[in-house]
Amino acid sequence: MDVSDILEPLNEAQREAVTLPKQSALVLAGAGSGKTRVLTHRIAWLIKTQGISPFGFLAVTFTNKAAAEMRGRIESILEMPLSGMWVGTFHGIAHRLLRRHYEEASLPPNFQIMDTDDQLRLVKRVTVGLGLDEKKWPPRQALWFINSQKDEGLRPKNIEDYDDLYLKTNRAIYEAYQEACERGGMVDFAELLLRAHELWLNHPAILRHYQERFSEILVDEFQDTNAVQYAWLRVLAGENNNLLVVGDDDQSIYGWRGARIENIQRFSEDFDNSKTIRLEQNYRSTGSILKAANHLIGNNAERLGKELWTDGGDGDLINLYSSYNEIDEARYIAERINRWVADGNRHDESAILYRSNAQSRVLEEAMLRLQLPYRIYGGQRFFERAEIRNALGYIRLVSQRDADAAFERVVNIPPRGMGNRTLEEIRGLARLEQISLWRAAERLLADGTLTARKKNSISGFLSLIEDMDENTQGVELEQLVQTVIERSGLVSYYERERGERGQARIENLGELVSAARSFDPEENLTFNPPTENEEELSLLDEFLSHASLEAGEAQGDSSEDCVQLMTMHSAKGLEFPLVFLAGMEEGLFPHRMSLEEPGRLEEERRLCYVGVTRAMRHLYLTHAETRRLNGTDNYNRPSRFVTEIPEELIQEVKLKSTAVHSLVPKMQGTEGDFSLGQRVHHAKFGEGVVLNYEGQGKQARVHVNFSEGSKWLMVSFANLQTVG
Repeated sequence: MDVSDILEPLNEAQREAVTLPKQSALVLAGAGSGKTRVLTHRIAWLIKTQGISPFGFLAVTFTNKAAAEMRGRIESILEMPLSGMWVGTFHGIAHRLLRRHYEEASLPPNFQIMDTDDQLRLVKRVTVGLGLDEKKWPPRQALWFINSQKDEGLRPKNIEDYDDLYLKTNRAIYEAYQEACERGGMVDFAELLLRAHELWLNHPAILRHYQERFSEILVDEFQDTNAVQYAWLRVLAGENNNLLVVGDDDQSIYGWRGARIENIQRFSEDFDNSKTIRLEQNYRSTGSILKAANHLIGNNAERLGKELWTDGGDGDLINLYSSYNEIDEARYIAERINRWVADGNRHDESAILYRSNAQSRVLEEAMLRLQLPYRIYGGQRFFERAEIRNALGYIRLVSQRDADAAFERVVNIPPRGMGNRTLEEIRGLARLEQISLWRAAERLLADGTLTARKKNSISGFLSLIEDMDENTQGVELEQLVQTVIERSGLVSYYERERGERGQARIENLGELVSAARSFDPEENLTFNPPTENEEELSLLDEFLSHASLEAGEAQGDSSEDCVQLMTMHSAKGLEFPLVFLAGMEEGLFPHRMSLEEPGRLEEERRLCYVGVTRAMRHLYLTHAETRRLNGTDNYNRPSRFVTEIPEELIQEVKLKSTAVHSLVPKMQGTEGDFSLGQRVHHAKFGEGVVLNYEGQGKQARVHVNFSEGSKWLMVSFANLQTVG
């Protein structure tokens, strides 16, 4: 039988994986090594040479898009439809099973799948029903607890509380939530997997049927499986020795949402006669990029080990740019992309990756200044994010009490017991009297017709806004924003939202403070000087107008030619000819939280590895010597991940200095009066000597030698004092 069309496109390692005899196997597939090709060609080869029916395959992916792509590729190779093959996500296949066996799974025939919003609403009802205070027991936190327990395969009865109040209370919420789901015939996404696993365990005849049916089981992105997914696979595979998994332990970056790297690390132990095949030839990146990635990930101790290589040549060195601050960093990246496009390349061939969503704001502004079309991949623009809109809602009310949209948005965020009936009373009076919601609320309080509970919730909110206003009179814009965010309770509200999402929201609020500090209406793209008949807006109103216009500015559609901005987590599986990794600083990347938990630092390094291996031809690493975070200037060292890349693979980008040191002994156009050799004092670093300087005006910076080492500092930020 001629199978040359299947085998010829493959390299030696790929061919070995495709033509394996019937046995379990782990294919360690490095970034850009052709793992999808192996999976599709494996299925095609088995159908063509072994006569296995398409009905005999179960292929599991992590996205519907990947499943559709896999099916399409196989059909293209075999030139035949594969309608009978089970190809899908874990959730999709579990759903299919439960629909077929709803009775055995103790579900109604028309059971409904809940999304996250449905879940949250149900958890809120359950929390209230148990008589719990939402402020002490936030529904989002309870939801996270329920989903994480299900991901581990645990029911309420399986959870030991150890007389711990947190565990005991959340177990009670979980129990009540599950009872409500059973009554309503509802199933959440985590329940799909757990219920399907229990179907195997509780019904051996059904399990045996599918074990006999699926002679070959193939799993993509195996490093991202959680506990219940792995258990489900192990039970289904049984003793058939027919499980082939493809994954990369070096790209396991979702530990925060339940993925367990131990699954791929222990596969060979759990499947005794399994074979491990390494795909190490990379078809994406240049040799320099791959060498950098290999050295970087080599610093992780817990890995199975592989070495990526290419026969495509070394290409350009990796570029390293040390910026003065985050604004300079963003400007440099935008200018470099502008040059890339001017050279005849497309916008969407470039990507900017960052660790924290909060970093996008200054990058978005830099894109807008150069009129570069951009898109936030898999996310929202900075001023569109819910936490930013909530903070701005409070600020608008402080500025203008009659801002109805702002009132509606924040009146019950964080929850303060303002029910829908109370809000309807306020809305009804506002409509009747043709007044604002704020005035209507004041009117209801004055009437004295409200119950004590309604009166307390309304007056508490109005007093909060009045108090914010009183405490921000005459302060700088930055301080006003900081005060409103703190007093609103938003930070503590989002602190209760566990995991990366809650942390990202808090970081975004901190970035809003930084945005207020750096805001200059005359430099703002939306600023127009008032005409003779127009009243000049206050700085606060200018800032609020800027935020509204930014949020209203539509970002590029996915089909348009746009620069791609995204977090490193979002970048997994993608590739671009030109890639920037922004914010390569200690505390930002690796994230400061990673230093507090065992294993997190290694996951951060894997995340950096993912970022580096997205680049095909050109890779830029950028960091800022000072960065405004959470309203304060931070002086950060370059990321350890930069120093883990060999120096011979890196070239530092040097911008031309605007000062001629031999001819200009005195710094010109700066806020200070410093000479070369001048002794200066810094509040944090102590006393030092001026070694060098460059730039003018706001961009002037000095190179100072302190006792702990030399540092470049922005003069406008550093507040240096001359000594002697």
